[in-house]
Amino acid sequence: MPPLSIAFCGTPEFAVPSLKALLERPQNFRVSLVITQPDQPVGRKQLLTPPPVKVFAEAHRLLCIQPANINDETTSDQLQTTSFDILVTVAYGQILSPALLALPRLGAVNLHPSLLPRWRGASPIQHAILAGDNETGVTVQMMAEALDAGPVLAQECMTLSPEETFEHLSQTLADMGAKLLAATLTKPFAPVPQDETKVTLCRKLSRKDGEVNPATMTAEEIHRRVRALTPWPGVTAPFGGSRVKILATSLVAEPEALEVPCVDGRTLYVLSLQPQGRKPMSGKAWLRGHGRA
Repeated sequence: MPPLSIAFCGTPEFAVPSLKALLERPQNFRVSLVITQPDQPVGRKQLLTPPPVKVFAEAHRLLCIQPANINDETTSDQLQTTSFDILVTVAYGQILSPALLALPRLGAVNLHPSLLPRWRGASPIQHAILAGDNETGVTVQMMAEALDAGPVLAQECMTLSPEETFEHLSQTLADMGAKLLAATLTKPFAPVPQDETKVTLCRKLSRKDGEVNPATMTAEEIHRRVRALTPWPGVTAPFGGSRVKILATSLVAEPEALEVPCVDGRTLYVLSLQPQGRKPMSGKAWLRGHGRA
């Protein structure tokens, strides 16, 4: 049986392990086309920077395109003239039209970093931490018109540590999902409908989500936000007359921590923070200099 031809849609670092896993099985897959988002300005100097999937694709000499809108006529025409069996999406960042979803011979498949139907939407990893979930995982699903609502092909579950951070969990789920995706695509599809009574939704995050205040929020709530929303959108709190970025916190006492009383009577221990225009420092260093250390 010849390898399945794959059109792969993905953009951030999270998607790279999945693309790599498909390339590492040439007996099963042939990546015919990679579709990713356009280069974006990054950092203070706003340097035009390619997305991680493009960097990986070009390093492996894969055909890669970057449409501003994947559903435009030019991209649609190119997909129709590129023969492929399965369309795979992993954190691509655009909604695909029904016409595009209907193109692949065997269907369109998505890897989602949650145990669907829990946390359908744009920020499932962060919301699992924000909600204090005891478990999370990855889902391989057939794509449908409604976001993340397609039938499930496979899932893998993991226990969620109470001190889990977004950065660590994202990498863990990316690696777990890549293995599950590759394994699932080698088997006959057996889709199982999602239980619509158990659906939870998560919206796209904004900088406003990172604004915390110990006077109105519990220590646990702030601690979850720091773990879920670092590095983006980041968490800020009013300390010393200005908003300070909080980088790391704990719910147990630490020698170099700044002790912050919260509305629930518990103490939040700020391990590191960054005043505006300054370098990161320990909580105690900030306290000694009131932000000027």
